[in-house]
Amino acid sequence: MSALKIKKGATSHSAYNLRPTFSDAEERHTLAVIVDNEPGVLARVIGLFSGRGYNIDSLTVAEVDHTGHMSRITIVTTGTPQIIEQIKAQLGRIVVVHEVHDLTVEGRTVERELALLRVTGTGDKRVEALRLADIFRASVVDSTLDSFVFEITGTSEKVDAFADLMRPLGLEEIARTGVAALSRGN
Repeated sequence: MSALKIKKGATSHSAYNLRPTFSDAEERHTLAVIVDNEPGVLARVIGLFSGRGYNIDSLTVAEVDHTGHMSRITIVTTGTPQIIEQIKAQLGRIVVVHEVHDLTVEGRTVERELALLRVTGTGDKRVEALRLADIFRASVVDSTLDSFVFEITGTSEKVDAFADLMRPLGLEEIARTGVAALSRGN
């Protein structure tokens, strides 16, 4: 029995029981939402998140069916299992939403992100930036006498690791696409 006593009838979500239970642990989930491609749809989906205080870690949107005018919104969010279930249920109630897939629970997925990084430096820093880019399989897509623009594709963790190594070498700016994800085949 816990050293903390709970009054009879109190729930584990009481303000006095601040220790999270296993089910209260936050999880990262990748959601794929198939929607009508029409004005205002993205605003409605984002409004659901902002109106309820849910956070979006990554967001990508693109038309995936030109003839059917359907778009795919890929959202990476974090929350307790109960919050994630609530998000999925509320997304499913929006009229323009056709499908909601939780790729995290549906099986193995492939997730990739694209980033462009501008790194400014000369001498040894420039040489080191090129060496690290080679290790991470990043491509040089633009070069001047004092800077490079690198393009890197991979998991968000890979992009983060590359950016962390480029910071002391002169990372000036980074642009990221957000996560694109698909379920793996059988």
